[in-house]
Amino acid sequence: MKDSRKLPVHECSGTPYEIGKQYGVACRNNIIKSINELIVNIGMVRKVSKAEILANARKYLPSVERFDPELIEMMKGQAEGAGVPFDEILMLMCRFELGIYYQRVTCLCTSFAATGKVTRGGKTIIGQNFDLNAGLSIDLVRKKYNDNLEQLSLVFGGACEVLLNSAGVAMTLNVMLSPVKDQALNVPCCCVILRAMRQKRIGDALGVVCASGRSILNYTFASAEGDIIAIETRPDDFNVLQPEADMFVHSNHYLTERLKRGDGTFGLMEGDSYIRVQRIKRLMERHYGDLTVELMMEFMADHNNYPNSICAHMNPQMPRGETLASVIMIPEDKVMYVAWGQPCRYEFEEYKL
Repeated sequence: MKDSRKLPVHECSGTPYEIGKQYGVACRNNIIKSINELIVNIGMVRKVSKAEILANARKYLPSVERFDPELIEMMKGQAEGAGVPFDEILMLMCRFELGIYYQRVTCLCTSFAATGKVTRGGKTIIGQNFDLNAGLSIDLVRKKYNDNLEQLSLVFGGACEVLLNSAGVAMTLNVMLSPVKDQALNVPCCCVILRAMRQKRIGDALGVVCASGRSILNYTFASAEGDIIAIETRPDDFNVLQPEADMFVHSNHYLTERLKRGDGTFGLMEGDSYIRVQRIKRLMERHYGDLTVELMMEFMADHNNYPNSICAHMNPQMPRGETLASVIMIPEDKVMYVAWGQPCRYEFEEYKL
């Protein structure tokens, strides 16, 4: 018997500044916790001051200001609402870039998308597991913008968001590892996500990433109309990927041949990324044409290659995080299912726009 645990939904609406401020007030404790967690996590590598970390984050500010002035306003509101300096919110937005620089990236995950002939009834289903440091904060926020676009946003660590919007666009993400020497002061990927998911068409969301999303992520988008598209990125390159037979799966290594140079995935995970992506694909293929949300919930709780499985558990011999949440979305129905915790232990709860 699995436990039931439902995330509170924090309602935010208005201008970007107002949305940010309401989020900052509602989730102040988790935002402060995330700031402290990031500083401690980076400091575990070598002795580094908070001032140095903030200074490195500030290097990204000019690119963010050019890329998305509305996001800057939202971040200012978040800082005021939470009662923290703006630079600390910026630092959270740069958590992946700082993680690469300080060699402290531990965000791993397994994602999928299926549509058309793969699923029962043809509806699109997209989702993923998030494998992160134990104790990282999670918030669920419903945002309503003045243009009437709404979002359900699952926020990890005060910045990293997985979103579903009322235009029927959903997104998942996967972290890959590029060498530190390849880093550039591009737009931080958490910022790219937020602008991409303010778009009302999947093509426009993809366009945001193609234009500005040079980072260490694979972004997978799905739409209510049945479109699936993914884009793998490096700090200096990207490639758009199409689904095969109405399916797409990804974990934490590059699928694009030219992007594999210097891929650090194997050293971090001892190959489990390759096992997870193969496993989720095989499970889905066994039920081709009959995939449902309920089946995908089962697959996200799979323990093949335990503890470094799709549903990940702590491995003292190779610290790599554990599954903190599992998310499954149906863009057409504007519904998100979230297991707050490992899906082998916790039930999926339903949230709707």
